[in-house]
Amino acid sequence: MTENELSHEIIGAAIEVHKCLGGPGLLEEHYEEAFCCELELRGLRVDRQICVPVIYKGKSLSKTYRLDLLVNELVVVECKAVEKVLDVHKAQCLTQLRITNKRLGLVVNFGERFVKDGIHRVVNDLKE
Repeated sequence: MTENELSHEIIGAAIEVHKCLGGPGLLEEHYEEAFCCELELRGLRVDRQICVPVIYKGKSLSKTYRLDLLVNELVVVECKAVEKVLDVHKAQCLTQLRITNKRLGLVVNFGERFVKDGIHRVVNDLKE
């Protein structure tokens, strides 16, 4: 499955979670856990809260970075439960793509009234 095909499944799962949990109002950790369950129900592999090394000029820094989700080892997902996604959230996702050498990320904000309005694609040299 390509990154783009996978993103379609991930977006569908996010919509299902938002609908089943009744929309905004819960903490990010609740949405993240339900999201992982839904992705796994769809047959996808989900790595949650994984530590990745941060390399600076060839040296691995002592502090690792923690990704919210990595789906099928291809797509980085940054989960949010905020009123609005800010540009800094999208920039954060791009940095995550760069340090993991991944090409597609999704910022999914469960805090929006309609979750579809809170989903943002972030690409890092992805060929459409």
